Amino acid sequence: MNSKSLQSSKEWSGDTVNKKERAEKEFRADFPRAILHVDGDAFFVACEVACNPSLKGKPVVTGEERRIASAMSYEAKALGVGRGMPVHEIRKLFPEVIIIPSHYRLYEIFSQRMYRILRRYTESVEWYSIDECFADITGLDHELGMSYEEIAITIQDTLHAELGISFSMGLSVTKVLAKVASKWKKPNGRTIIPLNSIPDYLQKTPLGKVWGIGPQTTRYLQQFGIATAQDFVDKGEAWLSERCAKPVLEIWHELCGRSLHDVHPGKHSKHKSLSSTETFMPPTSDPTFLFSELSRHVELVTRSARQETLAATRVSFFLKTRDFRYRRVECVMPTPTALPHIILDAIRKSFGSVYDPSMMYRATGVTLFGLVPISHVSQDLFSTQTETATDSSKKLYSTIDEILNRFGSKTLYLCSSLTAFGNRKAGRKKERNFHLPILGKVS
Repeated sequence: MNSKSLQSSKEWSGDTVNKKERAEKEFRADFPRAILHVDGDAFFVACEVACNPSLKGKPVVTGEERRIASAMSYEAKALGVGRGMPVHEIRKLFPEVIIIPSHYRLYEIFSQRMYRILRRYTESVEWYSIDECFADITGLDHELGMSYEEIAITIQDTLHAELGISFSMGLSVTKVLAKVASKWKKPNGRTIIPLNSIPDYLQKTPLGKVWGIGPQTTRYLQQFGIATAQDFVDKGEAWLSERCAKPVLEIWHELCGRSLHDVHPGKHSKHKSLSSTETFMPPTSDPTFLFSELSRHVELVTRSARQETLAATRVSFFLKTRDFRYRRVECVMPTPTALPHIILDAIRKSFGSVYDPSMMYRATGVTLFGLVPISHVSQDLFSTQTETATDSSKKLYSTIDEILNRFGSKTLYLCSSLTAFGNRKAGRKKERNFHLPILGKVS
């Protein structure tokens, strides 16, 4: 090679290196943060299909136990089945649809596995709901020697290989944009929205599809000609500050690519409510059994509240009749609480207002509302409970929670829950067995 060719070769090589460095800098500029949103595709049905592969490719609906569709496979959706559609109507209109009961314990197990797989790559994983989570993978490209897209592909492939179900992935610079991205291409989709591509996606995203903007806010903003997410961004901060609350303005910043919402490791705890309900067979009018069922629900939801360090200011409970009518009442708590015996006292006093001995009942449920952090709860000076008694109860249930976490939810329970927890044959629907698939590595 002559000197001229060698010089040309060096210039070409140097130019290639410079281009690569420039590309890396540009890519990093477009990803000051890298937030991944993982969203299960038809998650409930997908879990059922993973355990029963004969359902694959068929129109499947869960919710038989509640007589309404709670989740549908994409094949069922293509036929026209929608969430909340009565089971009898589905059978009439779409006889080919396979309708099965929901199995929430199974879905929870798959959800926990999803969460653990994500945590192999980063500790910064927020379990937002049973079928979705966020992960902050900022900086992992250098640590793993992979691009952010390659990391997303690897996680997506691992989830499918080990769980047997598909997930759609959204990667962007904020949580709100990552949510936009994960909904963009489903099922089994993967969408990446860097800073320089944000407008391309927002101008095609209806305002009502943006995470955190509800129907009421959508209708309000539509009065000003705002139809898309890009219309919303174009209005500017000053205009929105005059007309919208702080949470809406925070969404605007996130859509602009400025991250305000961090990924909080662990389980999402911004609950508006916590509830526990169940249908049982056969229907009954036995008040002891019905109250025991309510007691069991109270124990379950208060345990969840304590795990989330939350306390309830209001509690509602219902009895559902055989002909699907609800008899419901709400109780206001004198002080926020997550202690079951305090809530049961309130329910016991109101039970007679909803219970009619001439009626047959097929379901019960309890919901905690007005949740506040336990750390914000102060002792009510006018309460009949003493501070010592309250502290003793908290210590007691802290010990009980440790025992239940170690040995299972049926190890200890209140006497008022004895019929529900102890005698499964008396009016309780038999729990369906299932076999979990082992498709790959399970941690």
